[in-house]
Amino acid sequence: MAERKINPILKLVLELGPIAAFFIGYARLKDQTFTFGGTSYEGFIVVTAAFIPLMILTTGILWALTGKLARMQVATLVLVVLFGGLSVWLNDERFFKMKPTMIYLLFGGILGFGLLRGQSYLRLVMDELLPMRAEGWMILTRRITAFFFALALANEVIWRSFSTDVWVNFKTFGLTAALLLFFMTQGRLFQTYGIEKDET
Repeated sequence: MAERKINPILKLVLELGPIAAFFIGYARLKDQTFTFGGTSYEGFIVVTAAFIPLMILTTGILWALTGKLARMQVATLVLVVLFGGLSVWLNDERFFKMKPTMIYLLFGGILGFGLLRGQSYLRLVMDELLPMRAEGWMILTRRITAFFFALALANEVIWRSFSTDVWVNFKTFGLTAALLLFFMTQGRLFQTYGIEKDET
């Protein structure tokens, strides 16, 4: 199926909507307890149970509208279903809290493996968005690999050392802000190694 362009606002809603819904749902249900089949579940687990099908639905809609999903989107969905499902099934919120750690370790590990082979796997998925010379891609890949490992470590420290409230805010706002800040600080790299359209 060929990739199709969709409204960027709709794309943003589909990608960030489930995260926003999770945050709102948790804020409203965090102090409540629900009983299903004789088992009590805290609000966090109930919201996680709702987040999984919502994530599947929005990812499916995105695929239906664009005809394509990035490997990172597929990997993220698989880990959401796996670790979210374990949290609901075992009634243990720790598995879902570990999900960001696993995602960033996976992405960092894949990029790191490519670097060991002298390749930038990041370039394979982002070259059209950020045209750069090969040297620039290798530098950016090394930086973002280290950044992913740092995010994995930060997530472990936050969920193991602080309250669920702190972790939810960190996951919803902290990780997103960190990613934006990282790319904002790469401006000089993009200027130095960027390729103008008339050079391609």
